[in-house]
Amino acid sequence: MGYYVKIHPDNPQMLKIEEAAKILDKGGLVVFPTDTIYAIGASSNSSKGLEALARFKGLKLEKSKFSFLFYDLSHLSEYTKNFDTSTYKLLKRSLPGPYTFVMEASSVIRKIFKSKKKEVGIRVPDNNIPRQLVKALGHPIAATSLHHEDEIIEYRIDAELIYEDYKHIADAVIDGGVCGNIASTVVDLTSGEPELIRAGKGDFEEL
Repeated sequence: MGYYVKIHPDNPQMLKIEEAAKILDKGGLVVFPTDTIYAIGASSNSSKGLEALARFKGLKLEKSKFSFLFYDLSHLSEYTKNFDTSTYKLLKRSLPGPYTFVMEASSVIRKIFKSKKKEVGIRVPDNNIPRQLVKALGHPIAATSLHHEDEIIEYRIDAELIYEDYKHIADAVIDGGVCGNIASTVVDLTSGEPELIRAGKGDFEEL
């Protein structure tokens, strides 16, 4: 059974962050808040964790579409390729923020997914909990949104209720307060020009 921990989103307690990072490092799954909705994630360096995250989605790893969460843009070039100066400037002014940018995947991504994956979604959420978690872990977190079974309430927003439902799936649930229920705006950058894939919390017109 996973454990439940409260972490302050503005000033995360680093001991608690480091404990959650150890769980990810050992192949565990951790639920955490973002600047949009709650997500469940695994270490991008852990085959065990990635396989578990794929099982959670009911998919094989090579068919899975996870977002990769970064602390900032400094390690982006390891996981993506072929982006120019204008793309970098767009990322720099938009992140951290409520966007998922679809970019061309590097060979590192293909190795992680054991497939010929050509694209990857990247996020730098404007929430200190996942960002500090990534920083403590030392590499990105592969993550997916926590959907609600209720078709009207699309996403889960309350960590205590999430824990009750996911304590036998997630190794830890981080309560960072109530999240919203609007997902990130998904923008495709693979063609060089921003293309809106899914409207969400981020304003596409501001890019």
